[in-house]
Amino acid sequence: MDRLRQVPWDALRAGVAVPAIASVLEGVPAEREVDRVLRRNRGLSRDERTALVEAIFGVSLWRRRLRWETGASSPAVLLASLLRDLAGVSEARALALTGAAQAPRRDAAPERLADRWSLPDWLEAHLISELGEDAETFCAAIAAPGPVCLRANRLLCTRDQLAARLHDEGIETAPSQRAPDGVFVRTPRANLFGTRAWREGLFEPQDEGSQLLGNLVEPLPGETVLDLCAGAGGKSLLLAAQGARVLAHDVDGERLERLRARSRRARASQLIEIVDRPRRADRVLVDAPCSELGTLRRGPDARWRIDPGLLAALPLLQRELLETAAPLAAKRLVYGTCTLNRAENEELAAAFDRAHPELRRVATWRTLPHVEGTDGFFASVWDRVRPEAP
Repeated sequence: MDRLRQVPWDALRAGVAVPAIASVLEGVPAEREVDRVLRRNRGLSRDERTALVEAIFGVSLWRRRLRWETGASSPAVLLASLLRDLAGVSEARALALTGAAQAPRRDAAPERLADRWSLPDWLEAHLISELGEDAETFCAAIAAPGPVCLRANRLLCTRDQLAARLHDEGIETAPSQRAPDGVFVRTPRANLFGTRAWREGLFEPQDEGSQLLGNLVEPLPGETVLDLCAGAGGKSLLLAAQGARVLAHDVDGERLERLRARSRRARASQLIEIVDRPRRADRVLVDAPCSELGTLRRGPDARWRIDPGLLAALPLLQRELLETAAPLAAKRLVYGTCTLNRAENEELAAAFDRAHPELRRVATWRTLPHVEGTDGFFASVWDRVRPEAP
């Protein structure tokens, strides 16, 4: 709520915000709608842009809470409730800024977790099942965007050198406490992609938890790593920066093309080979497709766009990926997700243990937003009982 209280709401242009909010409530992804609106309204001042983005994202995220507060579904009324009930704006000013004729108000506080923190019913039930009493603090942690974390590209610089370069460009940072190459951006709304440091490939945006998961692979210089589900290559780039020869594979060719471009900018092209089929390697990383419940703070409408059926359907795909990876890992196999779902995490790893005595689990690892301050990740690490040549 503190974040919403710091928004320059007096700069809000309701005539732009309310139609955009209506589109989001009808199913258009919030980030896509924000991009569209900002492109169509390039003359907005900085405060107007900030208020517009926070209005769209705020109603998108808090829609259930706002409907509980007002008993209404009108975009203008929900926006007025956001300002009045969550951002601390007076009722008269909230109505004037949004053009809402009225916004009913409840006197009591919401009793249900889903109403307090604006969750779908299925997600409320799932979080209570997975986290118990910690569900409340988890929900508080995902109610605001996560910090901006960068990974220094050690092929080109140390993180101290990156911090110094960004400082020279007016952006302040602080070193992460866990990820050795991580820095947190402290300058609000920093234009990172306008910096020379970005153009020169000195860093990649990457959550601290994601960096830590990639570090579990622990490649020795010159070893090969198969990144079986490479996607756009965040962890492939991390592993290449550690001196590994990376074999990047994914079924999504478009995302692999993004990896090609990113690897050129990072000066890592010579270390990353995009392969059309999985190959044997010293180490294999399975950064599996998952239900993504650990990254809910990264998108204001992510909780409303996830299909709950995925929680039951994905373990079959994940197990197939692990079975593909098992014979290809000469030394180590790392399985990771960014979700909180025992069926995709602990239960799947335990079943894999029973089926593969040739692999010994050496670590089970997790992070949570309300504990470590990172996105929520899970990983299991297996070493081959008798390492082989790749």
